[in-house]
Amino acid sequence: MTEEKKPKPTRSSSDYSAKNISVLEGLDPVRKRPGMYIGGVGADGLHHLIREVVDNAIDEALAGEAKTISLILGDDDLVEVEDDGRGIPVDLHPQTKKSALETVMTTLHAGGKFGGGGYKVSGGLHGVGVSAVNALSEWTRAEVYRDGKIYAQDYRRGKPEEVVKVVGKTEKRGTKIAFRPDQKIFKTIEWESRRILQYLRQQAYLTQGVRIFYRDLRSNRPTESPADYGFYFESGISSYVSHLNRARVKLNSPPFMVSQEIESEGEKYLVEVSIQYTEDFVERVFAFANNIHTVEGGTHLTGFRTALTRVLNDYAKKNKLIKESDSLSGDDVREGLTAVISLKLSNPQFEGQTKSKLGNPEAQSVVNSVLAKHLGYYLDENPSIAKRIMEKAALSLKARLAAKAARDTVLRKGALDGMTLPGKLADCSDRRPSRCELYIVEGDSAGGSSKQARDRSFQAVLSLRGKILNVERARLDRMLTSDEIKALIVALGIGIGDQINYDKLRYHRIIIMADADVDGAHIRTLLLTFFYRNFPELISRGHLYIAQPPLFLIEKGRRKIYAYNEAEKERILAGLAKERSGEKIEPAAQGSEKSPEDQGAAETETTVPFELGIKGVSVQRYKGLGEMNPSQLWETTLNPENRVLLKVSVDDAEQTDELFSMLMGDEVPPRKRFIQTHARTVKNLDV
Repeated sequence: MTEEKKPKPTRSSSDYSAKNISVLEGLDPVRKRPGMYIGGVGADGLHHLIREVVDNAIDEALAGEAKTISLILGDDDLVEVEDDGRGIPVDLHPQTKKSALETVMTTLHAGGKFGGGGYKVSGGLHGVGVSAVNALSEWTRAEVYRDGKIYAQDYRRGKPEEVVKVVGKTEKRGTKIAFRPDQKIFKTIEWESRRILQYLRQQAYLTQGVRIFYRDLRSNRPTESPADYGFYFESGISSYVSHLNRARVKLNSPPFMVSQEIESEGEKYLVEVSIQYTEDFVERVFAFANNIHTVEGGTHLTGFRTALTRVLNDYAKKNKLIKESDSLSGDDVREGLTAVISLKLSNPQFEGQTKSKLGNPEAQSVVNSVLAKHLGYYLDENPSIAKRIMEKAALSLKARLAAKAARDTVLRKGALDGMTLPGKLADCSDRRPSRCELYIVEGDSAGGSSKQARDRSFQAVLSLRGKILNVERARLDRMLTSDEIKALIVALGIGIGDQINYDKLRYHRIIIMADADVDGAHIRTLLLTFFYRNFPELISRGHLYIAQPPLFLIEKGRRKIYAYNEAEKERILAGLAKERSGEKIEPAAQGSEKSPEDQGAAETETTVPFELGIKGVSVQRYKGLGEMNPSQLWETTLNPENRVLLKVSVDDAEQTDELFSMLMGDEVPPRKRFIQTHARTVKNLDV
């Protein structure tokens, strides 16, 4: 007879009572879950603090009250933002029984943006902006200049240290917020001037007539960071479009621009749209609502696209530029288009605190009606410009139909041949995409070595012949005439064009492996252009990498040490020279995956000049992957235990797009200026 085991007692419902319910008061929820309010505690979340404070100053400018905004970076991570607006009220708030300033700084969803006539237009809809910054800062100080007096209040981690006090007299007006982010919240506090300047420039474009000043007073300011900068754009978003296209061939210059106030269902809207076509094949459209960049678009972007497609189709058919039976698609009319849409409205409905999408239904019809009316006039009044735009759209229609036939042929061929993969591909045996890697190499020599060196179970190798087509200057129909590009598309398995399905990706690591010379750099750039223009989500999902083969093999007796750049070689050689005194040299760190910003980190190390003549030491510089035997290639570049991979990511979509257009586009002068500017910083140039 066995003893029956009794079930373990479980906690009864009586154990779960009111004492188990946590109540977070004031700004405690922000400190407990900062990601809910600023999107995270990394670099993006850190810089979101600046945006929240600057947004409040911009709202004063949009209300017609502020003309000047300044931002200062100081030592000890300090940030100051000042405007010459009305100044936050300091009188007693009827509900909170505290000053209005303290209420705004310490209470979520408090501000002049929820009614009461404080703002007709505002980007800070959720009202958590400056209070969230206060909560996530070690120290904050608010100064208000009103009625000839200076009012001030200091805070520690969101809690006021004192009541609002008068600390002086002044003739100016406005608000200054100074804050120092909390190191307990943010692991790394490092202000990036490039990111801040881009945001300030963007706000100056969108707020016509406002002056924005930037000063970097940090004692350890990066050398490439300007100490002083100012932005002022009288033409607003028209200047923005011109700036975006400064490295491209334009079809209509200056850009088309419309700015109109319109009333719908008792609400007033300000619609601003600027359009310029270029000879590129890429669409660049930026949509804003109350100066907030709606990355995911929304109803205002839908209204813009609907109006653009309808107006160009009507014009084309009215002037018999396309057959009556044909119709230009949205893709046709947006090829080579650069546009900025800016909508100002009193009650924006954003999706989420990060405000990435506008949801107001009426915004679609408002933008649609304004653009349709004025773009139609513009085309009728500028027939030569209209002809160039329509010829480009008609050519895009023709190319789209040709590309569809070519794409279907490429994809159908792969399917009918039993998913036959290109002959240039040495596939792996594993069929689980999460484990599989695809190495893209150029040349028979490098391809042969890579195929012998790889681990056949999970590593595939696709060898390409020569440099692939520069897709920055080619439509899809021309791309699909390239055997190398067709091989790439079929190997990836996700399709091309409007039929891409990223879930069918056959390899979750796609690794570009090219020689460490000028030709190798060119091949890498061509492949990066191909992936960025045709498969951007492969990059955003983290599937694209760049292999880092070593540049040097250093041998001393039976010892072999690999160096990945010139600085590392010098460090190793200096260490070998010192070994006679008992000091040993550590090998380079390996087995890591680095993001692009880590690239070149080793080149900043202090190097010790190497005096030639160490007995028994030889240095070999690899000119190409084909010079390595399979065992060396495996050991240095393919073995996950030792290799160094750079993960490709896009931190700044606008700047990345501009860089590819400048490097790979048709306009030569911008590329020439870039080369002249950076020529002196080039290292290891092969001549």
